[in-house]
Amino acid sequence: METQDPVFARTSVRVYTDEAVTEEQVERLLRAAMAAPSAMNQEPWEFWVVEGKVQLEALASASPHAKPCAHAALAIVPCLKTESLPCPDMAEQDMGAAIENILVETAELGLGAVWQGIYPMEERVRATAQVLGIPDDAGLAPFAIVAVGHPAKPISPTGPGRFDPARVHRIG
Repeated sequence: METQDPVFARTSVRVYTDEAVTEEQVERLLRAAMAAPSAMNQEPWEFWVVEGKVQLEALASASPHAKPCAHAALAIVPCLKTESLPCPDMAEQDMGAAIENILVETAELGLGAVWQGIYPMEERVRATAQVLGIPDDAGLAPFAIVAVGHPAKPISPTGPGRFDPARVHRIG
């Protein structure tokens, strides 16, 4: 299926050019993240935008899968609020929705990104929090790292698609 729809154009991009991401693009990514639905409108997130080369390289070392950060223009680190949430059991789903919105908006802007999971792996959470300077008692846990930049090669959509009618079950 050939489409320009950002949902279907989105793919994981791990190699970037040296071109900067504009402040307007960063704001659009953050606005998209914060437009995500959340249980009881709890919005359990805060976002760190990491742009310094030294900090990006440190993030790349915080997780075995975060290597793309070292060459990205920036990384967005969504952090999960761990205290005073009206519906804490749903917070991880809320975070996933916010991150997916970042990824879809990235595709819409012609940028590339890759989602690197951090939470709930304590070692990765601690290492990422240390890079960000988040104290242990802050009530925040780094949830993921999203490396963002201009793709080094043209983005090709996820191929013929992942839709599999055998995984669809209808009732009624």
